[in-house]
Amino acid sequence: MTTSFAPLTVAIGDLVPHPANVRSNSPETYDPENIAHLKASIAVLGLLQPLLVQKLDGKYAVLAGGRRHAALKELIADKATKGFTAKTKVDCRLVPEDFDATTALSLAENITQAPMNAIDEFEAFARMMEVDGQTPETIAKTFGTTVAAVKGRLRYGLIHPDIRAAARGKVITLDTMKAFAEHPSQEAQREVFEALTKDGGYLQAYTVRQALKSRGVQVSDDIGAFVREDYEARGGAVAADLLEEHSVLEDAALVETILLEKLGAAAEGARIKLGFAWADAMVRYDYATMADYGRVYPGLIEPDEAARKRIDEITAELEKLQLEMEDEGLEDGAYNALYERVDALEEEARDLQEAYSTEDLARSGVIASWQGGQITLHVGLVRPEDTVKEEGARGSSAGPTGEESPDAGEITYPASLAEDLKTERAMALGAAMALHLEATLDLTLFKLVSDVLASGMSVTQAIKVEARKEYRSHAKMDEIDETSLEQVAAAHDALDLSWLDDTRAPADQFVAFRALQAGEKAKLVAYATASTTQSGFARDRSRDSLMHDFEIEIMPDIRAHWTPNAALFNRFKKAWLLKILGEDLGLAQEAVTLASSSKKEIVAFCDKLFAEPFATLTDAQRAAVAAWCPPMMQTAGVAFDEAEPTAETPEPESEVAQAA
Repeated sequence: MTTSFAPLTVAIGDLVPHPANVRSNSPETYDPENIAHLKASIAVLGLLQPLLVQKLDGKYAVLAGGRRHAALKELIADKATKGFTAKTKVDCRLVPEDFDATTALSLAENITQAPMNAIDEFEAFARMMEVDGQTPETIAKTFGTTVAAVKGRLRYGLIHPDIRAAARGKVITLDTMKAFAEHPSQEAQREVFEALTKDGGYLQAYTVRQALKSRGVQVSDDIGAFVREDYEARGGAVAADLLEEHSVLEDAALVETILLEKLGAAAEGARIKLGFAWADAMVRYDYATMADYGRVYPGLIEPDEAARKRIDEITAELEKLQLEMEDEGLEDGAYNALYERVDALEEEARDLQEAYSTEDLARSGVIASWQGGQITLHVGLVRPEDTVKEEGARGSSAGPTGEESPDAGEITYPASLAEDLKTERAMALGAAMALHLEATLDLTLFKLVSDVLASGMSVTQAIKVEARKEYRSHAKMDEIDETSLEQVAAAHDALDLSWLDDTRAPADQFVAFRALQAGEKAKLVAYATASTTQSGFARDRSRDSLMHDFEIEIMPDIRAHWTPNAALFNRFKKAWLLKILGEDLGLAQEAVTLASSSKKEIVAFCDKLFAEPFATLTDAQRAAVAAWCPPMMQTAGVAFDEAEPTAETPEPESEVAQAA
């Protein structure tokens, strides 16, 4: 038998909650933030569905429709909303007082309403614009949401009908359907959809997004934003989206042409400024391709009189800026401005004291690429055909070190990586020097007097005693192992700097310095000299016997001051990592197992292994892990340009060779 409930209108002020309402124990359901959309809808469209009420103690208790009741009370309380007071009447249906299934009725009201299909919702929003003449702003007001949220829904409702039909028929997932909204052109959507489904394969959202990327560049993409003005000036087509950031520059070829022109102009400007022989541009810097290129670096030069004068001016200004930056009351903006000025001055000073040789400029150049949302210049590059072989001939097979290109599985150290490793080794050596006070003090004094009193030939170029801290450059300074940095910081904290008072004149500082104990002076000299260590690999005894022997004395094991980490392993090829694991560390089985893994996974394995050697390692493996470093970095090793493979290349049939 069907039960019917009589219609009636009831003043909002006469409505109360019903104890049998199944949501009565979930008050959070009626929190203002949870009914905001419903409140907005009722304010614009009115109450579309009557409330089920039952007479209790002279009031009308809301048995079904508690959220609508809560929204009505919110409208009364909202003084900005017109037309809703406690006396405003709303449509209801009256449940008889003797009805004995009130709880079941309330439950049925809440669970029998099927949630709206997401695609229906998207399409309904689209129809509200196309048929009803609504705007995103009016729709947002109706449903109590933001204009951006409405536009987001509308984008899905405006996807090509064939694709929406496929999602409705569960041929593709809802997420896959949404991926097509990455491009606002329905024609582009349809073409990609047909191309990806012609063979009947499973369609994924990621695949769709990747395919749509070839159909243009979003204006919110860093490249799109960079070229947009020129692109539109040349009449490039733009597919407009409801959300501006999703609009697409449709002519990908024109986008790339403009980008390459801008990159080329930047490279040419750098070429002219620095005097290189050639300039080139590439959208993405291909490290695999560039591995065959060499690189030259500027060397120290003797500044002329004008340059020396400017350097003195820069030094004076830097000292002044340093004092200003020590002001604890300085605001962040002012401090950052001073910091940027210091950077600019230091760079200018370096440029006045460094230069490329004429020979290097004649064969090297600059490439501009797009990286991290900006133009990046790669300077001093030498094309493979211009690199010099050991015997002096030029040939296309020469690599960055002037030798024949090695086997892909053989570990070589590209010039950029080699330079950074030299920097890391210099930092480790500096830490060792700061910790060996007496030896470093003797070395400093010996160099100081020998350079003056001996034949005039410097006893070593490995350290500078010129009252100037050595500038160290590294491509990944924020990612290197921090052991040496921590050791040097600890040495600095142990220094007695009571004499170093900027408010005193140098003569007064000198008096205070002379009063220090000999041990404190040794610490200061060791620390200062350690800060001058120049970048370089292990010294060759025949070329620099002094530093060769000294380094062995104070740093017999570089691993006491430096540990290889992910930053280093990320710059190695996958085959190199497997070779290190299998041959250098004796972890042949691990190398075979990891051969099918991604490079990222192998890097993570190596990083964890060197951070804390696994308990499962044998004594020999543990010793190998504890001692391993690139051979030219270890003091007892050989110089970089003389380095030879530490083991023969495995036979092709070996497990490690097959893994690599």
